[in-house]
Amino acid sequence: MGTVKPLPTGRLAGKRIGVLMESDFVEDEIAYYRRRFAEEGAEVRLLTRLWGQPSLTFTGREHHAPLDVDGDLESLDYHELLQYSALIVPSGNVADRLRFSEDVEQTPPALELLRRAFRIPSLVKAFSCHGLQLLAAAPELIRERPVTCHNNLAADVRNMGGVYLNQDLVVDRDLVTSRTVDHCHLLARTVIERLAVPARNAA
Repeated sequence: MGTVKPLPTGRLAGKRIGVLMESDFVEDEIAYYRRRFAEEGAEVRLLTRLWGQPSLTFTGREHHAPLDVDGDLESLDYHELLQYSALIVPSGNVADRLRFSEDVEQTPPALELLRRAFRIPSLVKAFSCHGLQLLAAAPELIRERPVTCHNNLAADVRNMGGVYLNQDLVVDRDLVTSRTVDHCHLLARTVIERLAVPARNAA
């Protein structure tokens, strides 16, 4: 997957979108996000836990395609997060892998990142398919909020206190969720629509 340059005249020119990454990602989904957001002018940054390395190479689940990632999610403090307009947790096994912690008493860095992100209302948080797995240890982030997810995750979301809706896409202010990877186009379109209008009109 080559680098896609943002279109300078797009509706999202100057905005940055982060996509969390790990192995077993869905190649077509990530490629779609990179092309679609760049078409609208946004810079797409792939983010992961780098474990002290300058970059890591992950492998897709469908075609075993390699993808180099050098964005360090652990470096995103509040100041850095304010440089982003949206964070996306994609489909596949990305969320499950990112919720690993070598010490079960410690919060995984990816979850700490999302806890910070949820404290920034202007930052759109989007979860595709199994992406909400990453919030299992922080159910307060979606408690009483309407969401959708993969059918296999519906009971887990209800146990987390989320209000599961049997829909392909659900939008609740700064939170966007979609049912499966096949609905990634709906998720991307919604994120674009949310970011392309003034913040006061996005409620």
